[in-house]
Amino acid sequence: MASVQNGQVTLGNYLLERLIQLGVKQAFGVPGDFNMPFLDLIEDHPNIGYVGCCNELNAGYAADGYARVTGKVGAVITTFGVGELSATNAIAGAHSERVQVVHIVGVPSTVLQGHQAVLHHTLGDAKFDAFLHIAQHITAATATLFHAETAAAEIDQCLAAMLLKARPCYITIPTDLVNVEISAKSLETPLRPTIDHPSKEPTEAFLVNRIAHLFETAKKPVVLIDACSLRFHVVDIAQKLIEKTGVTFFTSPMGKAALNESHPNFGGIYIGDISMPAVKEAFETADFILAIGTMKSDFNSGSFTWRMPGERTVELHSDHVVFQYGRFEGVTFQTILPLLVEQVTPLKESQKVAVHPWPKYLGTPTGPITQEGLWPLTSTFFKENDIVFAETGTSAFGVLETKLPKGAIFGAQILWGSIGWAGGSILGAAVAAEESVVPRRTILFMGDGSWQLTIQELSTMARYKVKPIIFLLNNDGYTIERFIHGPNRHYNDIQAWKWTSLLDVFGAAEDSYATHQVKTFEELSALMKEPSFAAADKIQFVEIFIGKMDAPRALKLQASLTAKVNA
Repeated sequence: MASVQNGQVTLGNYLLERLIQLGVKQAFGVPGDFNMPFLDLIEDHPNIGYVGCCNELNAGYAADGYARVTGKVGAVITTFGVGELSATNAIAGAHSERVQVVHIVGVPSTVLQGHQAVLHHTLGDAKFDAFLHIAQHITAATATLFHAETAAAEIDQCLAAMLLKARPCYITIPTDLVNVEISAKSLETPLRPTIDHPSKEPTEAFLVNRIAHLFETAKKPVVLIDACSLRFHVVDIAQKLIEKTGVTFFTSPMGKAALNESHPNFGGIYIGDISMPAVKEAFETADFILAIGTMKSDFNSGSFTWRMPGERTVELHSDHVVFQYGRFEGVTFQTILPLLVEQVTPLKESQKVAVHPWPKYLGTPTGPITQEGLWPLTSTFFKENDIVFAETGTSAFGVLETKLPKGAIFGAQILWGSIGWAGGSILGAAVAAEESVVPRRTILFMGDGSWQLTIQELSTMARYKVKPIIFLLNNDGYTIERFIHGPNRHYNDIQAWKWTSLLDVFGAAEDSYATHQVKTFEELSALMKEPSFAAADKIQFVEIFIGKMDAPRALKLQASLTAKVNA
């Protein structure tokens, strides 16, 4: 710990050391006068860096993407009031989708707060806790530091709550406390998520016995892997369960690529009525379903058309288990799954479910690019360990039916669904890719409407020399919205941009990027086969022209269901 001397550390460096212990190597943010003293510490620290973004919303998105790819924690740093409110949407999205992001807010000094001074960036009413009330609704915990002697404990409690609940946390640091020295003793004790409930060993033993029995006696058992399996790091133990039993497993949209989609036991992505017919049939005829970490949102469940009846379903969660029609609080998949792996036995061949999880396509597509042919073609471009992010809309629904290779990471904001998320998030993903111990390409699929919200971070990518491959789907507006409502309404139209000129406008060095425009499958296929393009050694920006009312199969079905629910 480079910043600790004689057992003392500044309060600001105490927080930085905790972030470093949690795996944070880069933080994202925008400077403002109330956070600059803290930014000084980051800039001077040898073990953590800072990525300056174009606005706080994008910085929050970047921290979200960084956390998803590293599987650890993201950090965003804003100034009081104007800065933190700009980032609020990103923090709300991370809360919704269970992503660990630390939101650090530089606030006015304790002296000014104590005197209730009317300051810039405030509401002019001397209420310095106004924005805290917002943060309390969209974080696991908050810490408003005001006294140096209690700051370390408050920071630790806040971060521990984030780890326990897999949701963001919010920490404010007054300008006059950043460089106050405090004891560094607590840094010797690693942070641990604290579980408040008492031991549930008898309940756990009962549940493990019953679940193992269901595996043994079911004619066609299956497993469903969802987002919280990723967020709470139980994917590895879930894979051990699958390998030992030989059970067929499915994922949800939010759980896509949690496990290898080339695995012989992979049954496909289950989205209720939106699923591929073969996938739907195989899943819904199973007589025992073990669901791990489910999030039953509309876009994740095909507008609530998941069919998992209580009498044949067991749900494992981070803080409870639903066993058929009973709910057991305080029992977690972290404890249940290892015990279950020990107890289960391999399935008989007759118990295994056979299913073809992907659409069947005939031949190589030719002519103008269509959604139907685009996604199977992109699947030929992916490599092991690729990071693939897709924007809510045609891109996310298209990638759902695209087979990702071993080790791939998939990112999409399927629950919160804030358009533009992927543009900021891919920055964080690309920064995280640079830290990876295995080579990883960063690939983005995003529509023209969404990119207009967060396109500024393209300049940040050029500035920090990350090298994503960006596929812009130019379909002339908000296609997903057109399918939900108002296909010919002007509010779903956008201004056409000269997309391939933007990197030049943003000042990127001429040798740091390449741009392409493709209108046919022949052109796109040739580009994907070009070694210099696939190498991802510079920013590659590809504008794909596609029909305004062309959309993936799954999106059309989801939009129809959404329109009915909205009505």
